[in-house]
Amino acid sequence: MRLLHTMIRVGDLDESIRFYTEQLGMSLRSRKDYPGGRFTLAFLRDAGGGHEIELTHNWDRKDYDHGDAFGHLAFAVEDIVSVCERMRSAGVPITREPGPMKHGSTVIAFVRDPDGYAIELIERKEP
Repeated sequence: MRLLHTMIRVGDLDESIRFYTEQLGMSLRSRKDYPGGRFTLAFLRDAGGGHEIELTHNWDRKDYDHGDAFGHLAFAVEDIVSVCERMRSAGVPITREPGPMKHGSTVIAFVRDPDGYAIELIERKEP
């Protein structure tokens, strides 16, 4: 058994695809409209090909309540400071500046995607 994807609902599919491809380096694997159900699904694959995110756009809805159970999506980055600087320049909200996590030494930062989902960036130096 293996994990296939994580699904999140988005208000503006094109804006979300742009964010995940341009800011997080994912690639669009597929996009399909389902007119009978009035929704579109887009699947984006991470750079390593190990995980996908399914973006679900319901045509008749723009806003969602994230609730308090969902936490965040996490992405490994090699140089967290430069990634945050690039994202800030592109207008991405940085909600936690890069720095060591509480009670640890791992360097993390948090940003928000276009729908307000929390994205954790974790610095992982490649050998």
